[in-house]
Amino acid sequence: MTVAAELIGVSQQFGDFTAVDAIDLDIPEGRFTTLLGPSGCGKTTTLRMIAGYLTPTSGTIRIGGADATRTPPEKRDLGMVFQSYALFPHMTVADNVGYGLKLRRVPSGERRTRVMETLELVGLAHLADTRPKKLSGGQQQRVALARAMAIRPRLMLLDEPLSNLDARLRLQMRAEIRRIQSETGLTVILVTHDQDEALEMSDEMVLMQGGRIMQHGAPQDVFPAPANRFVADFLGYENFLTARDGTTLTVRPEHLGVVAGADGAAPAGILALPGTVTDVAYRGVDMLVTVAAVDPSGATVTLLSDVRAAEAGRVEAGQPVSVTAPESRLVALAD
Repeated sequence: MTVAAELIGVSQQFGDFTAVDAIDLDIPEGRFTTLLGPSGCGKTTTLRMIAGYLTPTSGTIRIGGADATRTPPEKRDLGMVFQSYALFPHMTVADNVGYGLKLRRVPSGERRTRVMETLELVGLAHLADTRPKKLSGGQQQRVALARAMAIRPRLMLLDEPLSNLDARLRLQMRAEIRRIQSETGLTVILVTHDQDEALEMSDEMVLMQGGRIMQHGAPQDVFPAPANRFVADFLGYENFLTARDGTTLTVRPEHLGVVAGADGAAPAGILALPGTVTDVAYRGVDMLVTVAAVDPSGATVTLLSDVRAAEAGRVEAGQPVSVTAPESRLVALAD
């Protein structure tokens, strides 16, 4: 695997506050890497250090194999798209996209060719002579992407670029950005707090909390096997219980069944916990059932079961039930 960028023991201090705490991270070339986590976890600070807008308090950043720790942003060969697309309102779409090329003194003929090639890639060639104010939010975002891509950067950095779009358009643009990355082979680093966005778009997913990397890997490896309670909770596992030996276990709501009666009897390989329904929320296709249950350690826990409405029996608040889950769906957590 060729490494496009490498962070070695990188930290960032703001006074007494440690925003990023001695992280090591390799960004593979030609892949889509997502920095994921809640606000304040250090993901945006990490991106800004890679971009050169912040200098690490300690550690080394290498880009393309060369030490770039103190290289200014304009010399790092990067493209960047922010939450605010920052398009020039007085310029046409084509002029916006070609702006970085003009700064790099690319000859006008080559500049026009590269601008139109990039606009074709994002599906906006027919709007080359249009001003940004006449574009929709999704179109403006594509122009911002095209502008960053036109310079053919070594790395493309995306700082929550979908956050200003409505839900339907966000879904469309996820697929569009992933398509562009796949077709061009760009190395992309995306910052997001949206787990669905990260799962859908990433080749590599880096979960951060408290300035540290909690787990790193392909979504298909991370999602079914969260390393600790933070990762499990952030990825929507929601249900936590304690085994007889004190191990913390987690299971997703869609893997919990609810059966009328609370005798606890279950076939081999099935965990069954006695409990009482405390709430039922009908949501059309599915039902979210909240149960106060007794876990294997004897503690009372609140569990959520997300069951298909067509397959669910009639359950009501106050009803005794058994909450069931295949033991294969239980994930043991490190902490």
